[in-house]
Amino acid sequence: MAYWASVFVLAALWPGALSVTRYSIAEEMERGSVVANLAADLGLELGGLAQREVKLDIFTNKKYLDFNKKTGELYIVERIDREYLCPAKPTSCFLKLDFIIETPLRIFNIELGITDINDNAPHFRRDRVELDVSESATPGERFSLPNAVDPDVGINTIKTYKLSTSDHFTIEIQTGSDGTQYVDLVLTKSLDREEKAVHKLILTAVDGGVPVRSGTANIIVRVQDTNDNPPQFDKQTYTINMAENTPIGTLVVNLNATDLDEGSNSEIVYSFTLYTSEKTQDVFTLNPNTGEITVKGTIDYEDMKFYEMHIEAKDKGAHPLLGQCKIMVDVTDMNDNFPEITVQSVKNTVPENVPVGTVIALVGVSDRDTGDNGKINISIHEAMPFILNKSSDRPTHYNLIVSEPLDREKVPEYDITLIARDTGKPPLSDNETITVHLLDVNDNAPQFPQSFYTIRVMENNAPGSLLSSLTAFDPDLHENQYLVYFIIEKEIANTSMSMLFSINPENGNLYALKTFDYEIEKEFLFHIEARDSGSPPLSSNVTVHIIIVDQNDNAPVIVSPWRAHGSVVEEKIPRSTDKGSLVAKVIALDTDSVHNSRITYQFLQVTDASLFSLDQYNGEIRTMRMFSYKDSRHHRLVVVAKDNGEPALSATVTIKLLTVETDVKAYSDMTEMPLEYDIFSDINLYLVIGLASVSFLLLITILVTIVLKCQKAKPSKTAPPCRNSVISERNSTIADSTLVSNDAYWYSLFLAETRKGKLVVRQPVPKGSRYIVSSIPRGTGLSETSDSAASTLQVGIQWIRVISFLIRFAHLFSHYFPRHKKLFYFQRMSENSFGQTNVLICNNHLDSGNFFECHKY
Repeated sequence: MAYWASVFVLAALWPGALSVTRYSIAEEMERGSVVANLAADLGLELGGLAQREVKLDIFTNKKYLDFNKKTGELYIVERIDREYLCPAKPTSCFLKLDFIIETPLRIFNIELGITDINDNAPHFRRDRVELDVSESATPGERFSLPNAVDPDVGINTIKTYKLSTSDHFTIEIQTGSDGTQYVDLVLTKSLDREEKAVHKLILTAVDGGVPVRSGTANIIVRVQDTNDNPPQFDKQTYTINMAENTPIGTLVVNLNATDLDEGSNSEIVYSFTLYTSEKTQDVFTLNPNTGEITVKGTIDYEDMKFYEMHIEAKDKGAHPLLGQCKIMVDVTDMNDNFPEITVQSVKNTVPENVPVGTVIALVGVSDRDTGDNGKINISIHEAMPFILNKSSDRPTHYNLIVSEPLDREKVPEYDITLIARDTGKPPLSDNETITVHLLDVNDNAPQFPQSFYTIRVMENNAPGSLLSSLTAFDPDLHENQYLVYFIIEKEIANTSMSMLFSINPENGNLYALKTFDYEIEKEFLFHIEARDSGSPPLSSNVTVHIIIVDQNDNAPVIVSPWRAHGSVVEEKIPRSTDKGSLVAKVIALDTDSVHNSRITYQFLQVTDASLFSLDQYNGEIRTMRMFSYKDSRHHRLVVVAKDNGEPALSATVTIKLLTVETDVKAYSDMTEMPLEYDIFSDINLYLVIGLASVSFLLLITILVTIVLKCQKAKPSKTAPPCRNSVISERNSTIADSTLVSNDAYWYSLFLAETRKGKLVVRQPVPKGSRYIVSSIPRGTGLSETSDSAASTLQVGIQWIRVISFLIRFAHLFSHYFPRHKKLFYFQRMSENSFGQTNVLICNNHLDSGNFFECHKY
């Protein structure tokens, strides 16, 4: 049922939808302009429209029209541009819309015709047109011009074209099959570039609308030159007066021909014609570009009294044109004969060591004039090591001889200019140049820029690395200049310099043949010689100072406290130790240079940071407070020793401390390590026996002295017993040590207290170095008022000096037994925290990797 109802409605409305209501308006009407009373035209009542919904559908993307329900008028809401609405320029332009009324539904088709008005002016796509036209173009030749466009239609479109007034051009208009007009520029009169080079025209396009609109374009016609004008001189004949003997280069005349053409057609080339004699061309020269005629030969009145020259000027056109003129030169007579110089037997090449007085050339002078005009004076132009000696048998001949020693390195060649001048008025002169080349003689030894070279070489260098380039200079030539470099042989420690260094004999590049170690070799001093290949050869040498620069290539080695198995050190200290007491001292050695071997210490791990402190410079570990009952009996300290190099190297040691309630023994057993040699060799045996004897005598003397002094002293009620006045076990501390070395480098060593121990430290040290360690105990509790204690101390010091003397004697004695291959290094007296005195003896083994061995007794 719904389907048949829809068909009925459409059938009922179909007749109304098929009818079309047409209107016509002009484009660009004002907004609000009424197109028509649509309600009256469609037979609609205004009263009924007010109650019904009315809609206007326009088939464009803009809403140009609207409907007023009150008045029933169709009016314009936006300007209508026909050229925008119908860009294809059809003959007719329509705007289609549907007028829809609902309840009941009615649809009216409306077509609105848009008529064109003249609202667009013609315009050219290019407002400037440039044409190049040859001046040889013939009248009637055509040149296409761009046409104008006008978006309007009908009579409003382009109607005609106009050209500004011109004597040489006009236009012709042609219409294409589609009605488009095309314009040609027609040449009506021949062009002359020399008369007018550029023609400026204005092309105007005019439409047929009302009012008339137009557009213009500038037409620039550039006339291209053709070679139609020959060069022309100012005169046909030039007459010039010149004196004979006019200097060469004097300007005779400057010709100037003109050509009205342009470009290459106006470029002129001057030349002599065939009518100019060769003799004249020998005397005068003509610049082909500028037209200048100058004197290039001698003008002699006796030889020729006048000269005639024929000149032509030719342009550079494709078909060149030319013009001609004639020049007459009249010669005025003067002192016209120049002196003449003749040179014979010339030695153009001589060695630089030619003897003074050697004849280089024979020189003769002559002049055809007589009297004063024929008298000639000859001289050398500049000050040179040559002189002219007049010949005794021929007055007009001279000998050119060497007057001073010659040196090729200063002046390799001489251009000797001889000038001969007569005494006429004005005087005339002539000159002659003799070139003398000097041959090189090997008279210069090679020279280095410096007499002393200091070269810094970083240790651990790669063998074959370039150290420096030592280049000498020899001002001589050829084989006298070819240099050969070599090292002057010199032995250091039975090693030749040629085994350590190599020099390129050709360029002087110095190379290292081995890797250097700063800890073994610090510097080298040798000579390098540069010798030329002359005969006889000459040479010179230079001193080379090689300085080995240290690298941080040796890590610190901890030598104290000694680790029997290289791992953990165990120490025992009483729990009654006072605040500030020395617990242990960590000492590390580094064989690098002073800067790289500067060692600092710090805790890497500590059980109780409030109990122990570490001096970062001397490695001393001290108590920061007294032990309490809460403190653990076991403490673990990890100390790292770090050097000052880049990058820094380090070593660590672990110390386990055990606190005890009672006094511990003054030693800790240490496992003896096997030595590299028998400790009871001849020298050590003698040394041990001597030390034991002296120590025994020292002990007896001290005991006897103490007993005698105690018997004589009066007891005091407030003073402690005599035994306690000498040593206080509770307040005893480890002795401070001062290391004195004869080297600039300081080593510090502190060994853990043992009753009998052996220590082998495999640490490189400088060969032949001696170290003496002396110890002065402090804090030993000596009574300041006890004369006996002071006397005892003085006696002990005297015996220590005796022991030191014996040790030094043993040191010197060991030098006479090289078969032992060991050297005494240092001795040390020390007193531990429990009052026991130790003697430390160390030897350096030169044949076992450069290490030292220490014994403590």
